[in-house]
Amino acid sequence: MTVKKVIMQPSVVFRAEKDIMIRLLHVEDDADIREIAKMALELSGEFDVLQCSSGEEALATVVGFKPDVILLDMMMPGMTGRQTLEEIRQLDGLKETPAIFMTARAQHAEIEELLSIGAVDVISKPFDPMSLADSIKSSM
Repeated sequence: MTVKKVIMQPSVVFRAEKDIMIRLLHVEDDADIREIAKMALELSGEFDVLQCSSGEEALATVVGFKPDVILLDMMMPGMTGRQTLEEIRQLDGLKETPAIFMTARAQHAEIEELLSIGAVDVISKPFDPMSLADSIKSSM
């Protein structure tokens, strides 16, 4: 009698058309966090993710990408997430794009401040990669 070993791989549902995916611009200076977030969002099969390592890079690419949602780190060298969002809001077609901040400093006062400048949500770091996609979708 021969026993065959069957290896099951998790199935990931990918959408057939990219234009029905949620276009997400992720601005984060930490390469490890960018990688974890990108893997988590792409595994959901619902996000087309473009990542930038700085606010300056985001400003150079955001108009051409036309995101449905923007995910911003709050504390970055150079431009902060807040400064980046303020500049993005000056660009045509991006004034109403939902913005979500990720921060390790999720104090009540800072969360209230970010919501007052137009953020739709604030995600605390460290974040749960398995629930990141659902958190973003529920905030949009």
